[in-house]
Amino acid sequence: MNGHGRSGGRPTLEEVAARAGVGRGTASRVINGSSRVSEQTRAAVEAAVAELGYVPNRAARALAANRTDAVALVIPEPEARFFAEPYFSAVVSGVGAALAETDIQLVLTLAGSDRERRRLAQYLSGHRVDGVLLVSVHADDPLPDLLAELGIPTVISGRRSAAETLPCVDSDNLAGAADAVRHLLDRGRRTIATITGPLDVYGAQCRLDGYRQALAAAGRPADAELVAVGDFTEEGGGRAMRELLARRPSLDAVFAASDVMAAGARRELRAAGRRIPQDVALVGFDDSVVARHMDPPLTSVRQPIEEMGRTMARMLLEHVYGKRGAGAGAAAEDGTAADGYADAGGAGRDGSAVVLPNRLVVRESS
Repeated sequence: MNGHGRSGGRPTLEEVAARAGVGRGTASRVINGSSRVSEQTRAAVEAAVAELGYVPNRAARALAANRTDAVALVIPEPEARFFAEPYFSAVVSGVGAALAETDIQLVLTLAGSDRERRRLAQYLSGHRVDGVLLVSVHADDPLPDLLAELGIPTVISGRRSAAETLPCVDSDNLAGAADAVRHLLDRGRRTIATITGPLDVYGAQCRLDGYRQALAAAGRPADAELVAVGDFTEEGGGRAMRELLARRPSLDAVFAASDVMAAGARRELRAAGRRIPQDVALVGFDDSVVARHMDPPLTSVRQPIEEMGRTMARMLLEHVYGKRGAGAGAAAEDGTAADGYADAGGAGRDGSAVVLPNRLVVRESS
């Protein structure tokens, strides 16, 4: 028998078994790492693999196991927002890092329009991926329920509500927002406004709740004129800032629920002749690259976004493949535990929800 098998093509598992003098099933167990074989048998099969140059056919293995060895990262946002918002690239980076040392292929899908979502639903219903990571979910988004109906394992970033049923990874939005507002109060600011994210996103609602709780704890009455609803875009932040200045020209601080909206707010404050931080202190949320490059640099609530991406991917890997992927449990860049199954960096855990802590990074804008 030549080294390339009878047909001159790739050597088969049958040829490995024949060369080793064992049955096909035994050869398969050795190649797949089973411990249910003797050392003598393992040595014989490994020698046959080396002599024949046998390479396991991963595609055939995946097919036999009814697996695709691929997971989809689905971001139900338009392309323009994906590229404008640093949050998404950080999530992709974290997910990619968790999958880098596995054999799992990552499929990135943007689904910002109804047409794109219909196409995505059709794609997923063909079971072309083993699981889905879903980011930036609005309360009325049909995708999570569709995935549940299809029986596709799913992990989401950011809960849809306090009663989230899907496995999820989130950051402590309420506590982060409350820290930001307490910081402004400690700086002596008296008229603190907020620009919210879209309130059909649970995380945005939690940031608004944190703002309100911090003011209430300081004995400040709620003032609806100091709340403007934004949409996590720079234009939306600018529009909300104009509204706030028109309603309450005396405001002396703004907590924006994202750095990108804070950038829009800063532009409008400058146009209105307000100095930052002398006249109006400004705080954002995410601590993205936008925060560090603003003038003045922006005080912001740091979300461990890459870590959220890594933790999501590991949860899905364990659920689908029964493994956490390479590097699980390694230390994260900020020194916290990177294993979402322990209390990652002091995270609380509620069933299959992992909540990671945020922290305020103080810079010159406040």
